[in-house]
Amino acid sequence: MEATLPPIKQRIQSIDTLRGIIMIIMALDHVRDFYTNVPFDPLDLSKTTPWLFLTRWITHFCAPTFIFLSGTSAFLSHGKRATKNEAAGFLLKRGLWLLFLEFTIIEFGWLLDPGFHMLFAQVIWAIGCSMLFLALLIWLNLKPGTIAIVGLVLIFGHNSLDSIKASSFGHFQLLWLILHQQGFYQINSYESVFLLYPIVPWIGVMAAGYGFGTFFKWEPKARQALFVKIGLGCLALFLMLRIFNIYGDPFPWEQQHVWWKTILAVIKCQKYPPSLLYLLMTLGVSILALAGLEHVNNWLTRIFTVYGRVPFFYYVPHIYLVHISQVIIALSMGFTVKELIAAGNGNPGKWGFDLPVVYLVWIIIVVILYFPCRWFMKVKQRRKDWWLSYL
Repeated sequence: MEATLPPIKQRIQSIDTLRGIIMIIMALDHVRDFYTNVPFDPLDLSKTTPWLFLTRWITHFCAPTFIFLSGTSAFLSHGKRATKNEAAGFLLKRGLWLLFLEFTIIEFGWLLDPGFHMLFAQVIWAIGCSMLFLALLIWLNLKPGTIAIVGLVLIFGHNSLDSIKASSFGHFQLLWLILHQQGFYQINSYESVFLLYPIVPWIGVMAAGYGFGTFFKWEPKARQALFVKIGLGCLALFLMLRIFNIYGDPFPWEQQHVWWKTILAVIKCQKYPPSLLYLLMTLGVSILALAGLEHVNNWLTRIFTVYGRVPFFYYVPHIYLVHISQVIIALSMGFTVKELIAAGNGNPGKWGFDLPVVYLVWIIIVVILYFPCRWFMKVKQRRKDWWLSYL
């Protein structure tokens, strides 16, 4: 007889609330990409300001938290399916669906290029691949604890592979770019792909999140206390490894000429692929946030929950809304289509605004999307059509 898991009948509001918060923060990063007048990397300590740095840095919590919670949600939904094959099959189909959307509808939203000359393997790609990996682990009938161990091995061990470069694989370098190194690959004279999100250790993050889901079978007060211990433990380990530059990030921090830049240097960890220290820092805070949100239910958390219950329905339209609004405003200010195409996703010429305007546009876009998200959330509450679980 195939293994089954007892169902958890009610949604966990703290998960939906935290997911909603990070979806809102995520939009800030994308609005900044399209609307800022800053011509350099906001994390460049030689040029940045505290406000600019933190505007970018706060969005680092989005991808790891979302992928981790996706694993947790997969565990919670597993109990609603009769067998492991059904659970694995759903993750397989959803993962393939996300990969298809990443390189079609989502790709077009980012670049507005009908020829699809450049493909970007970004966060949806990482989520899709992570679901395929998790589907395999579940199909192999591994227990949640074992799946969590697999995830933790990938998270803690992958930085030992940092010295291996794709160029050493010759004709097979694409494989290493997919797995562990951010980079560009020319497919043919017409198409190329940029692997922004190598899948290791993202697949481990989702697997660890799946094992973490078992704690939601505990009583709320007990799991809240446990989450505080786990979150603080992650942050303590991060500080120990980071301050002494022991292990866990390919770029050790260095003393800066001003104190605040030294602090920023410590918390500036590699995201592509996410280093162990990056994940300890971001997931440590997120797990503490889960503990803090355990018994919170007010008008603000209910707003966040709207976005958190329909994250994909929010994600795709927000890309189009941000990009198309940027094009319309740029054209109205006198920039030409040629200038916009030449600039790609960057800043066309002198295009762009200071951070206060970026924040204003971000708030407007989030507010606009609240109403369709609330409508779709209610649709999902009323109806149980199979296709709704893919949106």
